[in-house]
Amino acid sequence: MRVLDPYESNMEDRLQFSFRGTFDPREPVEREFEVFLHALEASAGPWMPNVVQGKRNRKYSRANFWKAFMEVRDEVGVTLGLYRTTRPALEMTFRTWSPNPSEVDVQFMLQPLSLFAEEARCRDFIDMVRAWASRYPVTYAVAHSHADEQLSGAPNFGRDTQVTIQDGFDKIYGVYWFNIFGPALVEAVGRERMLSTPGHLVEELPGGGVLLVTWPTVTDFASEGSRQAQARALAHLRPDLDVDTVLLALRDRSATLAAVEPHFHPDVEPLLSRVTGACVISERQRKIAEFNACPPPEPEEWLPANAAFPVDVQDPADAREHYATLAEHLVAILHTKVPSVFETTPESLTDVDFHLWDRNFPETFERWKIDEQLMPAVGAYLGEVLVRRLGGQWLPRKKLEEAQVRVGNRVWLPFVRAQRYLGSRQALVDFSLTQIYREAERHPS
Repeated sequence: MRVLDPYESNMEDRLQFSFRGTFDPREPVEREFEVFLHALEASAGPWMPNVVQGKRNRKYSRANFWKAFMEVRDEVGVTLGLYRTTRPALEMTFRTWSPNPSEVDVQFMLQPLSLFAEEARCRDFIDMVRAWASRYPVTYAVAHSHADEQLSGAPNFGRDTQVTIQDGFDKIYGVYWFNIFGPALVEAVGRERMLSTPGHLVEELPGGGVLLVTWPTVTDFASEGSRQAQARALAHLRPDLDVDTVLLALRDRSATLAAVEPHFHPDVEPLLSRVTGACVISERQRKIAEFNACPPPEPEEWLPANAAFPVDVQDPADAREHYATLAEHLVAILHTKVPSVFETTPESLTDVDFHLWDRNFPETFERWKIDEQLMPAVGAYLGEVLVRRLGGQWLPRKKLEEAQVRVGNRVWLPFVRAQRYLGSRQALVDFSLTQIYREAERHPS
């Protein structure tokens, strides 16, 4: 069964959740994790997992959860996946480690965040996690917008990875929509101060932790009221921070995430939509605004037909065959990841553009491989599309960069375009194959 991937699209924000607590390894696991399963089944509602993954995927049921649990259990612990086959998309990981201490860790990403627009659904979520935290004493738990959490600097908060792993949640670095601070953090801040934090909901939990919800609904995290509540809570828990300074940073994050309507040139809209869709969600709106403000320059790799370089090769047919062979090199390089490359169409050019950008070919591979192997293959492939789809004609030259394809009253220089195109990751967008083809299309034979 195919499960949905909440990371597949960045078109919508996600709810990101992290929970780490402890459990009693002396209890039978079915009894110890009854609270986890009961609270999940009682509160999840429309986002309840319907697939449990151990060594294979099974339809979710209590019985199948325990089958998966037992088949992957070893001396270190258990790792299970919980997913959905229909929207909303869910990727949940349930892990245990034991002993010393025996820990339970639950992480999930749920898309779309808008599922939690209603206060009642947010209350169900809070009830679920409260039940977990009451049974499994918490070190730290947080739920928030994935996009906004990315902008906050979590989880490292300026620390290197090794220090982050070593120190963990040694102090309060940020406050989010939903927070549970474990006993160590509560004592570090001061229990009285922690319980007097301004917020929508503040509760003391069994085991010494404190639950804090800053605002009734998570979907409103970027609203002015929610940001003010978030700033007041963080500044209260961190007296070294100034509430106005914190609020200014939070407002900046809200502005970064504010929706921007794409206004892309039609020639490059198919490519730019895919590029912005692949950007991490916290950067997507900024990238849309950048493309709106600075569209790719118009193609310059052409000459009037009456200014074309004359053919200077002894056997033009042999030269054209050589260009076709070079184009086949690109097919050989990309066909597994870009199957459409076999088709030599305008759409395959866009697929090539996106794939090379997505994998950052110009800055990943050695420059000599780009210049000597990929550039000739890309230029020839572009030329072949112009020939096959627009009725173009190769005008071969001894120098590859002077080779031309005549389409109507212009001749195009596909190898010159390929050189510019492969200069950098940004150049793949600025000098895309998609764009030059669409420009040539307006000057048909």
